[in-house]
Amino acid sequence: MHIQHHPLPCTSLGTQRTLTSLHFGRRGARPKVYIQASLHADELPGMLVAHHLRGLLTALENQGRLLGEVVLVPVANPIGLAQRIDHRPLGRFELATSENFNRHYPDLAEEAWQRVGAALGPNPDANIRRVREAVLAWLDEQRPCTELQGLRLLLLRLAADADVVLDLHCDFEAVLHLYSETACWPALEPLAAWLGTQTVLVADYGAGGQPFDEQLSGLWSQLRARLAAAGRHDVPLPQACASTTVELRGEADVDHTLAAQDAQAIVCYLHHLGAAQGDVAQPPPALRCAVTPLAGTELLRAPHPGVIVFVVPVGSRLAPGAHVADIVDPLSGQVTALTTQHGGVLYARTRERYACAGLEVAKVAGVQPIRSGSLLSA
Repeated sequence: MHIQHHPLPCTSLGTQRTLTSLHFGRRGARPKVYIQASLHADELPGMLVAHHLRGLLTALENQGRLLGEVVLVPVANPIGLAQRIDHRPLGRFELATSENFNRHYPDLAEEAWQRVGAALGPNPDANIRRVREAVLAWLDEQRPCTELQGLRLLLLRLAADADVVLDLHCDFEAVLHLYSETACWPALEPLAAWLGTQTVLVADYGAGGQPFDEQLSGLWSQLRARLAAAGRHDVPLPQACASTTVELRGEADVDHTLAAQDAQAIVCYLHHLGAAQGDVAQPPPALRCAVTPLAGTELLRAPHPGVIVFVVPVGSRLAPGAHVADIVDPLSGQVTALTTQHGGVLYARTRERYACAGLEVAKVAGVQPIRSGSLLSA
């Protein structure tokens, strides 16, 4: 294992934060897998999974069984990790800008197209190499001014040439679920199976806000779209990066048993990819859920303020019209039942038990698209 410390731009005189990356295997070996944890810094299960994964990767490397390159960033957001107000962590948005740490990543496809779009030709491997070199060169040329800009560019620099990217997050209270660009799903299905994923949500590029994982996979899908729009249908460009956001259950699910289980599932996936050598090749188990469109997620919101009382647990499979929660107003005595109109899997819900009017209380994954436009939360 090789440890690198990357200083971020100074926000104020006399202060500086550092991002740490752990590098396993031989640099430049394929496949390259990039894994980061807790980009939303108050989502801690990923950090514990990274801790367990570090031990497993070290053992594989020491045994000479790590064939690819693995980059692990156990704490992807040192900025947000230090943000606390009145003893409460605030790791989703940067206090200085109110920007989500997992939004507003640059459009790598635009930069690659400008640099090498015209040079792409009939050789798919050469095209992949040209695109990666162009993106890495552009990232190396950037001179970020702020700490947040520096963090975004640095994370992209570490991941931009990876074949697979795993961005470890969690929800408030949730079952293990996974977000993926549609083009990436075939490569990621074995990972979802080994993790025991209970909901898979897929969408084409442009789900909203330019999150980290989408800009990496979208580099390839958007370049293919540009080639098609230019009539260059004879230029092959594979989906050279499969990236995903893995939601490791809920914020309170920081547990050694679960983390060790998830880390071992990721190692099984590394074996499947050929990045690690196992004793015996094991096929993935059957997927525990159907793949559903992100546009099929039904958002249940509180119509008025009150106390939230859930009547079914996360992971419940609900029929249309099923009762999910009550909103109780103790002043008026009003009790409003929140029900799902379309049905599906209750895969996530708020950790709050008091709702202001309009609060997003629960998410239900349905099989039919019911939403359009920006599909991701703030």
